[in-house]
Amino acid sequence: NICVEKILHYRNKVDNYIIITTDLIVNEVKDFAAAFYDKIGVEIVVLDCIGFVNHFLHLFHRYRMTFLNNYQALVLAEPDSSVSQPLKEAFLNLRRVAETDKGY
Repeated sequence: NICVEKILHYRNKVDNYIIITTDLIVNEVKDFAAAFYDKIGVEIVVLDCIGFVNHFLHLFHRYRMTFLNNYQALVLAEPDSSVSQPLKEAFLNLRRVAETDKGY
């Protein structure tokens, strides 16, 4: 609801609004956000970190391997950081898919 208020009061037209979270996203939240397209004409999506990286790589597919290499170096170089082991594993799975899926 706060995002919708921001969108409605913004001077310029907003086409898309992305919310990125590290929390678990339940389907009710995704559906709630998606419903605003019919109401206000703005696509609102809620993505977790890996979902955002996947979305980002889709938009900039020509640069995905450079991005993945740099991101992997940062993530794996921080063994004691706030990046959890499951998130690191999810990233590596995403990387595997990006490397093998030529139509990505």
